Amino acid sequence: MYKVVAFHIASSLNIRQCKSLLPLEILYSDSEELYLKNGDKKFVYIFQYGLVSFFNHSEKEMQRILYSLRELSKEGGSPELTETMQVEIIEGRQQVAFDKVVLPNFDSDFIRLVMLNTSHSVALDRYSLIFEELLGETNEHTKYLEQHGRLNISGIKLKRFIGKVLNIKNQITENLYIFDEPDSTWENESLNKLNVALKQTFDLKNRYRNIHERIEIIKENLGLFKDILDHRESSRLEWIIIILILVEVLDLFVLRLIR
Repeated sequence: MYKVVAFHIASSLNIRQCKSLLPLEILYSDSEELYLKNGDKKFVYIFQYGLVSFFNHSEKEMQRILYSLRELSKEGGSPELTETMQVEIIEGRQQVAFDKVVLPNFDSDFIRLVMLNTSHSVALDRYSLIFEELLGETNEHTKYLEQHGRLNISGIKLKRFIGKVLNIKNQITENLYIFDEPDSTWENESLNKLNVALKQTFDLKNRYRNIHERIEIIKENLGLFKDILDHRESSRLEWIIIILILVEVLDLFVLRLIR
């Protein structure tokens, strides 16, 4: 029995630096992913969005690599989120269960799919927690609006909040290709079946949709906040103009009295 363990260790990782740091056999590499072979039947999968996945590594081996990568990212501390999937190799059999995957042979492409989907699951957990916090912060402002009839956030802070939400949304879109099929599955029916089964087991698509629903709720609230602040600013400008006109009228009236 083998084991896949995925860790979230940083907000981002530089793939080129990771490649230089870990002198291992490269099975696949681009600007966002790095798939490495670390000796006999051992694999490491590194993702630009701060995820690292291991196959068939001891605790000491994983911690040694994680320590180096955390030093590289300059984000100290222990991994925030992890997920584990057991892997068993039985010739001629392929099956995906709740906490175990049975593979028909020891193929690096099959193992890569298990590591990819396990990592996506951890990433979704991370983004789900982030948007829960953002939704909680948004709810605080809506409660204040309900109780006091005004917002307790300035225009600059609101713009920063909007920028934060949009940046995280862009990260999800760029990094998590939940609805896209990996290139390796296009011409291999067994790989495609494994990928579909893994997505269903981890419930990736529904969890991805739930995150986007939260994003839309937050965006709707922030849009309303922006409209309220714009209206408040517009009203303030209107009063300034009215006051200036009154001052001008009074000035003319005083000048006429003096004459």
